[in-house]
Amino acid sequence: MKKFSKIAAVALAAVSAFALCACGGNNASNGDSTATAGEGLGLKAGFICLHDENSTYDLNFISAAKKACDKLGVEAVIKTNIPEGQECQQAAEELADAGCDFIFADSFGHEDYIIEAAKEYPEIQFSHATGTKAHTENLSNFHNAFADIYDGRYLAGIAAGMKLNEMIDAGQITADEAKMGYVGAFTYAEVISGYTSFYLGAKSVCPTVTMEVTFTGSWYDETAEKTGAQTLIDDGCVLISQHADSMGAPTACETAGVPDVSYNGSTANACPNTFIVSSRIDWEPYFEYCLNAIANKEEIATDWCGTLANGSVALTELGTAAAEGTQEAIDAAAEKLMKGELHAFDTATFTVGGETLTSYMADVDSDADYTPDHEAITDGYFNESGEGLRSAPFFDLQIDGITLLDTKF
Repeated sequence: MKKFSKIAAVALAAVSAFALCACGGNNASNGDSTATAGEGLGLKAGFICLHDENSTYDLNFISAAKKACDKLGVEAVIKTNIPEGQECQQAAEELADAGCDFIFADSFGHEDYIIEAAKEYPEIQFSHATGTKAHTENLSNFHNAFADIYDGRYLAGIAAGMKLNEMIDAGQITADEAKMGYVGAFTYAEVISGYTSFYLGAKSVCPTVTMEVTFTGSWYDETAEKTGAQTLIDDGCVLISQHADSMGAPTACETAGVPDVSYNGSTANACPNTFIVSSRIDWEPYFEYCLNAIANKEEIATDWCGTLANGSVALTELGTAAAEGTQEAIDAAAEKLMKGELHAFDTATFTVGGETLTSYMADVDSDADYTPDHEAITDGYFNESGEGLRSAPFFDLQIDGITLLDTKF
């Protein structure tokens, strides 16, 4: 069953594996690539990636950067395999000295170094994915960007729940055995927000679902991710998803014949029998927005958050493991999400310690003491990335129905 969503964009054709929203890949030697565009905006853009095309987390950024720059006639310089250390600041300064008007870094740990580069080059615009500090640094040339990927994960969760229902109806499992597993990288709010919205999407169509989460302590560790997935399968999880960057979990699922929901790109080629769907952030709209703003001498938002409606949150084509009716269920929910008739973190759909939340003070500013500073629940739902706040997720609640296994760090 392979159909394209009427609402969500398909994955990049070049992405045959997947990665997650935070960071991923291997540690090859540094490499630069330059693409000279045709006549257009007359700008030059630099991109700093934690890894290279072998990590589809980074491939997702690289492909979007090339598409946006090619479309707008912007020269793109891409630096790959840049660690989350002083090397990042050095790379940013090299791009600045090379005449880049816009410099972007893709990994959470790059942020502090990009901030320092922005201070050194106030005439150049810098931006950073998944970061949390732009709204407190108060630099006119430093920005954070993310997207409402929790909506994408919620929709992917619906696909998972539909699959569980199919397995229940076929007598493969009982309703009480509808247990999913999730391989997470770190216990960051971004990961918690992701696995919670995925679970709530599944629960919206399969009310008996539960989920176990294990953590690897790394964005990219194929052995650990494969081991984590196998541990979850051995513990009775009948469907697996993840927020870590290698093919470890999907290949473990394919070997075991366990359905899998991936992230940042389709795994259909590598896992033809078990792949259901994948969600991802499409960064092309953000890159186009920034480059046009620079060309027109307009301000770039301090914190920019893309949505389903503007194409920044996308789903892949369904895999052959998806249940009948999945596309229709996804389309209906996506329409409601875009209209504001449905919210991924509706407090009526989950409890914490057996209680329904009516108030929760979140740590939006992420200070060293993790001091709560913002009322996150408004109008009956947790307003993730809302009200012009920071774009990166700050949902960090542990809700009922999800069990955390021992972490490795």
